[in-house]
Amino acid sequence: MDIINRWRNAEMLLLGGSAGSFKLLFNVVKTLPADFGKTVIIIIHRKRNFVSEIERMFADNSNMPFKEISDKEKILKNNIYLAPANYHTLLEKNGYFSLDVSEAVLYSKPSIDVTFESAADAYDDRCAAILFSGANPDGAEGMLKLRNAGALTIAQHPEDAEMREMPDAAINISAVDYVLRSSEIFDLLKK
Repeated sequence: MDIINRWRNAEMLLLGGSAGSFKLLFNVVKTLPADFGKTVIIIIHRKRNFVSEIERMFADNSNMPFKEISDKEKILKNNIYLAPANYHTLLEKNGYFSLDVSEAVLYSKPSIDVTFESAADAYDDRCAAILFSGANPDGAEGMLKLRNAGALTIAQHPEDAEMREMPDAAINISAVDYVLRSSEIFDLLKK
């Protein structure tokens, strides 16, 4: 099956990023239509105990309902969710989120790996995941688990990323179906 059909079959879009990914993720949120037809979950590394304006900026510019994830919250289609700082976000098979306070993974909490791995267990091939710019390898192992579960996995082209370590890590362990430049990612989001 080609990338377009796999994209259209996905019920959930997982977006992971760290250093250098904020602007791209913000533009994704601004671009997605109200009737996107998928659940969108954003996992972005944020400083611990740092009050962030990300939630307000994203919410003010989103065509879909946008909110930070709460524990035991139902996962709804045509909503954009942001993983909260200082927690790992897990997706449960019963269609709910759960938040976990265990130790940071690769110095990150929320960890992209933790969310991607739980999505692979709960949603397998009904996911599409995109890994953007970042300065550590978080997300690579989770993306590999998603790919092995049949999900569509995409990394931002390292030459197109402000910080290439995150997409490079996923590419280097063969966790990625496609490596796309940001313009190609935005083209796909419109299909």
